[in-house]
Amino acid sequence: MSIPGTENITRHELPNGIVVLVCENHSNPSVVISGYLSVGAYDELCEQAGLATFTASALMRGTAHRTFGQVYEELESVGASVGVGAGTYTTGFATKSLVEDLPRVLAILADVLRYPAFVEDEIERLRGEILTDLAERPNDTGRMAGLTFHELVYPPGHPYARSIIGYIETVASLKRNDLAQFYTGGYGPRGMVVAVVGDVETADALAQMEESLGDWEGQGYERNALPEVPRVSEVRERTVLIPGKTQSDIVLGYPGPPRSSPDFLDALLANTILGVFGLMGRLGENVRDEQGLAYYSFSRVDGGPGPGPWRVVAGVNPANVERAIASIRVEIRRLCEDLVDGDELDDNKAFITGSLPLRLETNEGVARTILDMERYELGLDYLKRYAGLIGEISAERVRAVAQRWLDPDAYALAIAGPPIGG
Repeated sequence: MSIPGTENITRHELPNGIVVLVCENHSNPSVVISGYLSVGAYDELCEQAGLATFTASALMRGTAHRTFGQVYEELESVGASVGVGAGTYTTGFATKSLVEDLPRVLAILADVLRYPAFVEDEIERLRGEILTDLAERPNDTGRMAGLTFHELVYPPGHPYARSIIGYIETVASLKRNDLAQFYTGGYGPRGMVVAVVGDVETADALAQMEESLGDWEGQGYERNALPEVPRVSEVRERTVLIPGKTQSDIVLGYPGPPRSSPDFLDALLANTILGVFGLMGRLGENVRDEQGLAYYSFSRVDGGPGPGPWRVVAGVNPANVERAIASIRVEIRRLCEDLVDGDELDDNKAFITGSLPLRLETNEGVARTILDMERYELGLDYLKRYAGLIGEISAERVRAVAQRWLDPDAYALAIAGPPIGG
């Protein structure tokens, strides 16, 4: 399909405030719905960590009109899917079906979002699944390194510092009434955005959305500003010992720029150079391939509504942990101190702009992109301007953004695995 923009995206606001974005794509007979509600882990108490995830997962376990089994039987009968899941700021949902089944699938989605039953037996089964997953987490080096990193880089009590799925003690203490109250207080149309992409006529899509969700009422939670996250000014290091493992996982990083930051695209390009381009950028080339210090090594900058992490992730032999950390710091220092040469800069720009059409090959990819454009107020013409915005980033801007957000001598470092040295 052509690059989505003002000429092929329709934006419409329902009477209750729900924003609906429709993009027609008649190249295949499917249609996807993707969206989010303005409720998530941000709105739960620290002592109830995991409540947002528990609540969102419970929505599919039965409604006032359909049992758990009926929900899935109805979906399976037409080969469709519906899913709901919580994040920090939002609770997302998605469907996929043939266009002729859209009315049925939309009816199920509306039923799930608006009339969950919170059946006690289903809640207990779901709790068991979550607790089993949490019981397995301490033996997973990657998960424990990631969890520990967030605890190090964000202040205590900050929503980013705690586990999105909670902890054994918090999930075990949650009652059915906690889920029902969290749902009643936070779920509703305020701040809700829905994208519909696929083989559907815009007028039909808007009419079906209004019929299913246009009369939904509810205000949602009032939110205070996100707490400030100070720059990391020293080395914060913690090791989680997991005996019996043959690999250690490392996460080294910082609080990074929000998606709304004026230099976010600069950070995106800098991160691509550091640990994405080709076989994971400079990290993959030097730390893994040339020095053989890591099984894998890459970097990620999350963005998001707040200061999501900018981090390097590596899996290494326990005997190589200290050398791998030193090598990662060398690459961060190089990015902060030296200008990227012209060829490397141009190659990474081409990679970023060239990968955009790949992200838009599926209806799901288009829907996710349109939602981001709405959420971060980028404008419906953003994708048309994207290549130009990337193209104007200079080597000086790459170095400046690295110096602003990264520091080879002050960072949060989480290590999970067997004793260092094996």
